[in-house]
Amino acid sequence: MIKLFQFAPAFGLPNASPFCMKLETYLRMAGLPFQLVNSGDVFKAPKRKLPYIDDGGTVVADSGFIIDYLKGRYGDPLDDALSPLQRALATAFQRLFEEDLYWAVVQTRWAEDAGWAKTRQAFFAAMPLPLRWFVPVLARRGLLAEMRGHGMGRHTAGEIHAIGCRDVTAIADFLGDKPFMLGEQPTSLDACAHAFLANLLWAPVASPIQRHAQARPALEAYCQRMKARYFS
Repeated sequence: MIKLFQFAPAFGLPNASPFCMKLETYLRMAGLPFQLVNSGDVFKAPKRKLPYIDDGGTVVADSGFIIDYLKGRYGDPLDDALSPLQRALATAFQRLFEEDLYWAVVQTRWAEDAGWAKTRQAFFAAMPLPLRWFVPVLARRGLLAEMRGHGMGRHTAGEIHAIGCRDVTAIADFLGDKPFMLGEQPTSLDACAHAFLANLLWAPVASPIQRHAQARPALEAYCQRMKARYFS
């Protein structure tokens, strides 16, 4: 059976890491049996990040590479029927979620003090002493350095909020009144979209980006639909 190594649930979500939640959602959508292993020890993880899987001794890291591996090993029931245009749109929106909106949410959770207080509690409160004293500080420093290297961290908080709101508008406009991101049937893009949108809408970290998303009822309805279908 596939073992999925990820952070423990937090914020009332299956996972406060959108990448971990994306992979768990995909496994549920694809109907693949798996065992959850809640472990926040990134130092034991390949590439020193979560999630990763162990599939009968085959260890794969990074949610995107893991999904590619699972499609190759077990088939691709979610995306087999997609047209080239749909595949292009899925790739573009995945990049929007993972390479743009993600860093805007990192700003609100990790850079801003109010969000950091809740993030620290969610991710590190169960960590034993003395690790709980210094690991959160190192993790925050490292992630914010990554954000600056990415380029997002070079902007002001207000500019980052504006970028995140612009992303949310694009997502909501594209979703429209469709039940799923690409139409009537769910695809692997929905695993990504649900994970990132649920983390934005439902995590108790208030921000201008969250308020902008909450003002768009279609996004809330979409996440509730995904939750009822795959997490009930």
